[in-house]
Amino acid sequence: MKITHVGGPTALISLGGLSLLTDPAFDQPREYQLPGRVMTKLTGPALGVAELGPIDAVLLSHDQHKDNLDESGRELLPSIPVVLSTPDAAERIEGVRGLENWESVELQRPDGGVLVVTGLPARHGPEGCESVTGIVTGFLLSGDGIPTVYVSGDNASVDLVAEITQRLKAGTIPGVTARTVDVAILFAGAARTALLDGAPLTLTSEAAVEAARRLAPAVIVPIHTEGWAHFSEGPDILAKTFADAGLPLQLPPTGEPLSL
Repeated sequence: MKITHVGGPTALISLGGLSLLTDPAFDQPREYQLPGRVMTKLTGPALGVAELGPIDAVLLSHDQHKDNLDESGRELLPSIPVVLSTPDAAERIEGVRGLENWESVELQRPDGGVLVVTGLPARHGPEGCESVTGIVTGFLLSGDGIPTVYVSGDNASVDLVAEITQRLKAGTIPGVTARTVDVAILFAGAARTALLDGAPLTLTSEAAVEAARRLAPAVIVPIHTEGWAHFSEGPDILAKTFADAGLPLQLPPTGEPLSL
């Protein structure tokens, strides 16, 4: 498989002959005026949509926040054959297929096999945050002869990561035969805003280390750690925290494919 990090939460995953795009955000740097606060994008995408080639599916963790689905990303969605997200997003955006937790959909692969995409629980902040930050989802990608990939989405809960790995090991996720994760794409960066008194809305570096321990022996590839003013722990802090913990970390280059 290959991962090409476009910037922020946006990455192109090449897996099983399919191209999957996470949380499309292609706007240039700007400020977004929101009720009671401003979100500031600091860097633009390393690649434009036209440079990515055909996209088979979008994995959208949620649609409520500009750093996960901006105006350019929203304009892209109607051209994508399959867009998977939360059931709430499916109610708001025409053409989106909503996945409940542990629900799977099969995507046909060019080799005749299937790529199973399973919706996974995620929580965008501390316990009880849903009324403020909204419902989000993660994804599990699996299939015969290909790596099993966990895409966390904007999840801040290590306990949910532990639940996912426990269910994998027990074989209790419907339609999934894999028992471990090979590659984990973790949204980290310890995002903080005025919401919820500044509590982290995504994994802190320390929490990412704990998640990595539960996901072992998965290769950890972090994204969504930079490019926006509300991230409090960038790639350097994340890399140092992993090094101090004695754990490997695969920081993806921006705009260049990373083969795994």
